[in-house]
Amino acid sequence: MPFIRSIGRWTMTALVINMIIGSGIFGLPSELSRLLGRASPIAFVFAAFTMGVIMLCMAEVASQFSEPGGPYLYLRTAFGRFAGTQVAWFHLLAMIGTGAATIALFMAYLGGVLPVAARGWQRLVILSLVVVAPLAANYIGVRSGANFTSLLTVAKLLPLILLISLGVLHFSHHFEIIKLSDITSSTASSWLTALLLMVFTFGGFEDAIIPAGEVERPRHTIPFALLVGLLFCTVVYTLVQLVTVVTIGTSVTGRPLAQTASVLISGGSMIVTIAALISTFGTFSSCLLNCPRLMCSLASQGDFPPFFERLHPRFNTPARALVFYGLVVWLLALSGTFVWAAMITGASAVLIYAGTCAAPIRLRKQNPSADALRIPFGLVLAVTGFVIALSPLSQLDIRQALLMGVTAVIAAGNWFWAKRWAIEHQPPQDGLP
Repeated sequence: MPFIRSIGRWTMTALVINMIIGSGIFGLPSELSRLLGRASPIAFVFAAFTMGVIMLCMAEVASQFSEPGGPYLYLRTAFGRFAGTQVAWFHLLAMIGTGAATIALFMAYLGGVLPVAARGWQRLVILSLVVVAPLAANYIGVRSGANFTSLLTVAKLLPLILLISLGVLHFSHHFEIIKLSDITSSTASSWLTALLLMVFTFGGFEDAIIPAGEVERPRHTIPFALLVGLLFCTVVYTLVQLVTVVTIGTSVTGRPLAQTASVLISGGSMIVTIAALISTFGTFSSCLLNCPRLMCSLASQGDFPPFFERLHPRFNTPARALVFYGLVVWLLALSGTFVWAAMITGASAVLIYAGTCAAPIRLRKQNPSADALRIPFGLVLAVTGFVIALSPLSQLDIRQALLMGVTAVIAAGNWFWAKRWAIEHQPPQDGLP
């Protein structure tokens, strides 16, 4: 039973924005200020160009596919099942970790204003409701899930836009132009570390393109959504960082936006808390739309058990994968594994991006006449994106490297199982039993 194509251009753009703007912006500004000082707002512009190269490569590759799967499908087609399975596991674990981390963070913020949500059976009940509500919306149909995501995108952006507006109005006559010396005073290592942080912050757009089988005119809709989403998020991130630096300087704090908001407006901390709740909830809603479809795609290609491939007979949604994903995220969120989830998510993203940048080189050779978007200087951009994507790996510590290795071993085991399963279930040839 095929998916229904019901995700339009602007709904897809909202999904991209929702996946990019998550919880990172509520903690990143202070760390960027520590690393780069007053030049930190410029860092978002540099990061946007970096991510733009990666997005252009992904847009070209995505334009050649109308099936769900995202980077897994691209790498499997370009380099074979083993490479596809590796990327799929890094992608799958990243999205499971992201879902668990956002729910855990949601409960932490909620517990700050509603103490009963931070302990005992009350926490269990509230956490369960937070997981079940968006899961139910996605269960009954992709349009319900996508529209719910669009609503949350608008809702979580409003507090950030308010913060930006108040900051610009309050300090528009006092802001000093960022000088070249502000940029060059930071070391190369500081800029590279900042890039790694911003890759994590700009990440998530690759999850938004997984339900390509339910996107209207994917060859046109996906590139448009990626580039418009990147431009919008860059403007928001840069202005938020600018307002933060102007308001509280380069002081290091665990809640930079809350401290900024408290200076600009009475009750500003509560506004930021609400924004954090909406943002984390919206990110989880998007994960529910994307991750189950990755599992469905894996199953349809024979790389996951067929159980996950079957769609709901009435709603045409990957209902089994949805329930499975929601259950795993619920369990991890209960255990409070936010740090682990953030580590595995950030480490996985760079490999996904590097693989996707390498895919256009191979796909152009495999099918040079494909009816696809062709990016000018595409091969140069692909090589550049590949190198840029891998460069932040130099900043990983031993524990992160170990997690990467464990994930690769699990993916190799999955590949071996899938290969054996395919041989055992191969239809017999004519004339043979």
